[in-house]
Amino acid sequence: MASLQSGDVVKLVVKEQRGSQYILTNDEIEIPLNASETTTELKVNEKVEVFLFADRRGNLAATLAIPHIRKEEYGWARVLHVKDREGAYVDIGTSREVLVPAEDLPKLKPLWPEPGNHIYITLRTDREGGLFGRLITEEKVLEMYEDAEPELFNQNILARPYRLLPVGTFLLGVDKPYRIFVHESERKKEPRLGADISVRVIEVKEDGTINASMLPRVHERLSEDAEEVYKYLQEVGGKMPFSDKSSPEEVKEMFNMSKGAFKRALGTLMKSGRVTQEDGWTIIK
Repeated sequence: MASLQSGDVVKLVVKEQRGSQYILTNDEIEIPLNASETTTELKVNEKVEVFLFADRRGNLAATLAIPHIRKEEYGWARVLHVKDREGAYVDIGTSREVLVPAEDLPKLKPLWPEPGNHIYITLRTDREGGLFGRLITEEKVLEMYEDAEPELFNQNILARPYRLLPVGTFLLGVDKPYRIFVHESERKKEPRLGADISVRVIEVKEDGTINASMLPRVHERLSEDAEEVYKYLQEVGGKMPFSDKSSPEEVKEMFNMSKGAFKRALGTLMKSGRVTQEDGWTIIK
């Protein structure tokens, strides 16, 4: 019979109850299951499916809460809390929190996942039987991603980043594991690992992967750019030395948008009666 290890999901027989614990066995070793780990009373000789883990002393223990992420299997794990020197603790669907080590997370702390984000991981064990999460690798994504349909072009997809690079962001679809790439020119800022992001499909490639954008469509962008300009005006006291006559370089440096986008934003604000222009200045009415 194969030896039992932390992280295994196995079927064991209830041998007896000792105080607040059930003793389970595979006829070779005994493993405790705390009564608090079950919502029903177990019977002697009953066969139960359990998840094995190492307790604080390094001894094997069992729980009836079977995780949705196991060794050699991948899935989304919800981030519970984050500690600077340790990493991100996640929920894998069992009573044990699992740590994704800090060394596996992005080098920049602002890009670490936050509580409530989801990261795509598998389950691993160390030499002492301790459980930890390991982020999915690019090689594994290339093995398991689902081909996107051409009809997805120009549609929005909910996705989560799994790999962050200066050149762009790699994401996996939430509902279906599409492999998605967003070039750095198609985003205003780099997203956090595991954050929920709505991306717009701008190309479905022959290999079934997706190129996408995190920028809004032109008609959506007008309102967003206008709000950004108006917010800046409010922050500087209601008057700024920029107008539709400003140079493209000035606009790019100050607002990180094109001259055309800036002019459309000003046009929107003027049509709505929120601002006026005077001698090269834009002023809140």
